[in-house]
Amino acid sequence: MPVEIPKDTWAGQVRTITLGATAAEGGTRSHTVTIGGQKSLPFMHFEHEAPYPPLVALEIKDRRPDDWSALLLERWGDVVNAPGDWAKAAEAAGAELIVLALSLTDANGEPTRPEAAVAATKAVLASTGLPLIVWGPGQAEADNELLVPVAEATKGERIAIGLCEDKNYRTLVATAMANNHLVIARSPMDVNLAKQLNILISDMGLPLDRILMDPTTGALGYGIEYGYSVMERLRLAALQGDGMTQLPMIVTPGYEAWKTKESKVGAGMPDAWGSWEERAITWETITAMTLIESGADIVVLRHPESVRRVQTAIKDLNSVREMA
Repeated sequence: MPVEIPKDTWAGQVRTITLGATAAEGGTRSHTVTIGGQKSLPFMHFEHEAPYPPLVALEIKDRRPDDWSALLLERWGDVVNAPGDWAKAAEAAGAELIVLALSLTDANGEPTRPEAAVAATKAVLASTGLPLIVWGPGQAEADNELLVPVAEATKGERIAIGLCEDKNYRTLVATAMANNHLVIARSPMDVNLAKQLNILISDMGLPLDRILMDPTTGALGYGIEYGYSVMERLRLAALQGDGMTQLPMIVTPGYEAWKTKESKVGAGMPDAWGSWEERAITWETITAMTLIESGADIVVLRHPESVRRVQTAIKDLNSVREMA
């Protein structure tokens, strides 16, 4: 006797957003990438086909990072000393997007200068044809000082800049509007705060198809349950028709996973924890896949092997078109 699979029909749909611009569109990217468009929860293919799969980005820095795990620095080698070389290596490792994270200070401990940020961004654009995301050090004054000239120097490339937060979104939104870029709206783990920030940015005149949500999350074992719940509720609200939550989501499992002691520290750990490298990669991979299952459209990772594993999992999940 056949069993009828129950299916939900949703009134809403996630917005479709495109990052990058080719030469024909006024940029220099070899291709663009598109996310969003879902009419059902992740991988529910039997309800509605998702037009675009989740994407995997690799994070690089404008200089050799001081606070990254020794495992990461060893894996990347000398390319961490030049953002252009690092971007090229990230593309070779399978990245579908590049995230350039600007540092608060340079290698000498002096504040990063705007011209240095622009030079690093241009080096990345010259080294890879992938669409680009650039975010600042995470301090309002420094973000504004660095990202405004970066946005002006990359006009037409349709990059995403961030991070826009409730107290410092105005300058970044204004420069994104002037230079035809996108913004990333980051809010604490709260559905209403995420929605409120989207409204504030939209009220400035930036179209909703140029806003990515970063609802913030935690790593495996470090608050991921609450982050998952918030992202799932945002996606449910979007599917139920709430226009201000119908924006694709970007999250940073690489940053979150690699700052945990299980990933960052190898010495002095219990033998039962096993191989440091395998543990760290697994921590990043599981964090990323958990967030993809909750609705993430872009996950930003740090280790090439994590990229391979996450892309393999996405491919496998997308190959299952009907329930068993």
